[in-house]
Amino acid sequence: MTSAPTFDSTLPPTASPQVEFISLSHLNPSTELNPVPSRGIDLSFFRRYVRSLEESGYDYTLLPYGSAGADSFVVASAVGQLTERLRPIVALRPNTTFPTVGAQKLATLDQLTQGRAVVHLISGSSDAEQARQGDYLPKNRRYARTSEYIDILRKSWTEAAPFSYEGEFYKFDDFGPGFAPYEAPIPISIGGQSDEAFAVGGAKADIFSFWGEPLDDLRSEIERVNAIARSSGRTTLPRIWVTFRPIVAATDELAWAKAHEYVVKIAETFAGRAQAARYRGGTPQNKGSQRALAFADRSELYDRALWTKTAAVTNAAGASTALVGSPETVAAAILDYVDRGASLVSIRGYDTLADAVDYGRYVLPLVREELAHRQATGQRGTLQAEHLGNYGPRYSEYATAPAGTLA
Repeated sequence: MTSAPTFDSTLPPTASPQVEFISLSHLNPSTELNPVPSRGIDLSFFRRYVRSLEESGYDYTLLPYGSAGADSFVVASAVGQLTERLRPIVALRPNTTFPTVGAQKLATLDQLTQGRAVVHLISGSSDAEQARQGDYLPKNRRYARTSEYIDILRKSWTEAAPFSYEGEFYKFDDFGPGFAPYEAPIPISIGGQSDEAFAVGGAKADIFSFWGEPLDDLRSEIERVNAIARSSGRTTLPRIWVTFRPIVAATDELAWAKAHEYVVKIAETFAGRAQAARYRGGTPQNKGSQRALAFADRSELYDRALWTKTAAVTNAAGASTALVGSPETVAAAILDYVDRGASLVSIRGYDTLADAVDYGRYVLPLVREELAHRQATGQRGTLQAEHLGNYGPRYSEYATAPAGTLA
């Protein structure tokens, strides 16, 4: 466990003037706590979920992509029509969609949503998953392909005359002028922890995404991205996106009781999956999962509320580190990451719809109130100072207590 920082009411120079919230859209009620066998879309649930995100004050929703899942472009278009303000983030693998076609699809989505489209490029973390859709490019070359993909996307959206291209991965003649976005360029996000990911993301991405990590470790990673951006001649640094899976209850004690109940159910779900070998067999191929497991091996709890046991029991299969505590504790923990440079915060729960509503009702307002106070006064409020005591000593009282004994 790391120790709490000394509270200082002075705002750090890295504090972002704007923070926006991201969730992830779910297509049916199945969760890691209560899996429901289905590969389909429960339309009633999906409509309710997406509208709840808008009503709860989220700014974006991620539409994930996998070889066995729904098409992210089609789902993003549905999100755009079911909401007025929520921005759909299309997860896109460069191997699945030719870049000029991807540019056309994204610009169409942007037109239909009047400028709300965002794209998150997934270079591919698993050779086995890539091979399911015919991609056999080695992992160390996939970010080079993503780099070309970004260049072609942007040129397709802006070039006023037909153009040809020949690179290592793509070749075409006399494309365009392409279909234009609604008004402004569509933001491009990437993530990853490999050297190649940092090189491409720092040089070219509008947004660079991370999973939740200990504060000091993440801050050094953000500095690395920014250094690459500056050395590439950029005057605008990538926005930083960080993802958590909060477990929230009325008090810290109740939240920790819930967390220990949850982790048992999550472990059972992953152990019981027909394809469990993907999740718990051996060392994951991607650096992000390797880092998450290394943090979990070192400690279950970091900083104010970052809990790693959920990553450990899933073999870090995707974003899985939790923030545990009352709404005040979780909001204060989010602000700790804002102070390190995050300006896009993804919070999605294990009890998907209920958690999304609760975050919108109890957590997002606290963060926004604190940020409004900072903007008005130039000083921190008291939220973070009042909850510094949630570090180590209080956790040790109930970290291993049986679930349900602390209500």
